[in-house]
Amino acid sequence: MASYVAPSVGSDAARAGVWAVLKARAAVEPFNVVATAIFALAVLHTFFTARFRRWAHAVETRYAARPRKRPRVVTDNDGDGRPDEVSFFGQVLHYLGEVEAVFGTWALVLFCAVVCDKGLDTAIHYFANRVNFTEPMFVVIVMALASTRPILRLAEQCLRVVARLGGETPLAWWLSILTVAPLLGSFMTEPAAMTIAALLLAKQFYALRPSKPLKYATLGLLFVNISVGGTLTHFAAPPVLMVAAKWGWGLGHMFLNFGWHAVVGIVVSNAVYFLVFRRELARLGAGASSGGSDTVKESESAPIPVWVTLGHLLFLGFTVWMAHHPVLFVGGFLFFLAFAQATAHHQSRIDLRGPMLVGFFLAGLVIHGGLQAWWIEPVLGSLGRLPLFASAMVLTAFNDNALITYLATLVPNFSEELRYAVVAGAVTGGGLTVIANAPNPAGQSILQRYFEGGVSPLGLLAAALLPTLIIGLVFVLL
Repeated sequence: MASYVAPSVGSDAARAGVWAVLKARAAVEPFNVVATAIFALAVLHTFFTARFRRWAHAVETRYAARPRKRPRVVTDNDGDGRPDEVSFFGQVLHYLGEVEAVFGTWALVLFCAVVCDKGLDTAIHYFANRVNFTEPMFVVIVMALASTRPILRLAEQCLRVVARLGGETPLAWWLSILTVAPLLGSFMTEPAAMTIAALLLAKQFYALRPSKPLKYATLGLLFVNISVGGTLTHFAAPPVLMVAAKWGWGLGHMFLNFGWHAVVGIVVSNAVYFLVFRRELARLGAGASSGGSDTVKESESAPIPVWVTLGHLLFLGFTVWMAHHPVLFVGGFLFFLAFAQATAHHQSRIDLRGPMLVGFFLAGLVIHGGLQAWWIEPVLGSLGRLPLFASAMVLTAFNDNALITYLATLVPNFSEELRYAVVAGAVTGGGLTVIANAPNPAGQSILQRYFEGGVSPLGLLAAALLPTLIIGLVFVLL
């Protein structure tokens, strides 16, 4: 099983017509349509996760209230601090309500469909050999490293220098995190930048309990800014990495054609949302200064030794350096765990649940995304500059932006103008949904506890739309 794209049909969509190409490919390989239908159902599922969580809560409430013939014996055999006895169906509904579990769950459906249509050997070959799980594995380890106490303390101290220019008010922290942290994605990878930015926003901003519109506006800004903030260099952001070597884009090319546009777009987007929410941001600052918030204060514990922080930076740098070699960065992480144990008195607890869920999400996404080339590639190949930019931006909302740019490298005879359009469109649309950019699930996993009922996909889309349009105009007009 290659990619379910019929190579004998050709891909000259501009000459044959996109619809004709798609019909021909579907006729040659009908499973193309099946794979895309399963993917569409997975995308649809993400919009109903909040409803599944509500159903789970109702089922568990009924389960807890039902009369029992014998007294309940409360045990905690797994040591998680919660009673062992739970509602099985309630837990199943909770699982279906986890955004991070959606694409992995539907990947199981896809596996069964491939087995039924192509046989077990073909399914195993695709899942085990054709799908590249390097990025999900990398994101798991980078998230775990970036969320450690020494790295977070260092990042907070660096951003505090910027926040001091505004008196370290919540507004100053809000602006510094949303402006500076996304640009770190160009140097220490977007997943690391997202993890640091989300954790600091949780501590310095979301803990102040802002209004629901401001919560979503901040989340939308964060996702969009992280997506474009990785374009200052050619070696950190996945959608850029997919094309940089093949198209010969280096550091100078990225900064001159993308980087400064990204900086301008981030600053303008932040300024616009600041003007919209300036009164509430000022009130949050007044509440924080009067002690009316529950913001977590800087730890009063002993400072972390410099050599411990340097050790963490070395492990993080090694992981970024070996990002394309999972055997090496996984091995490096095992050494890091030993280092963390040896310096446990300077560490916080390393929680792998969030990173593992995010990795599961991304693994499911790359499984499905690998079978969408049959329709995305001819669509991209049939468009001019502005339609290509807009299409890449929209398609990114339903596919990881790295997949969009990768498929663009398969289209022959792409001019430099069209190359710019597809990459700019892909990174611009990277904040519209949680699946649009690989680091987004990490940010949602960290911040979703501040959103009652979880993050609404429609709420995120509405909040990210304005900064997406602003940055899109910057890329197109400047």
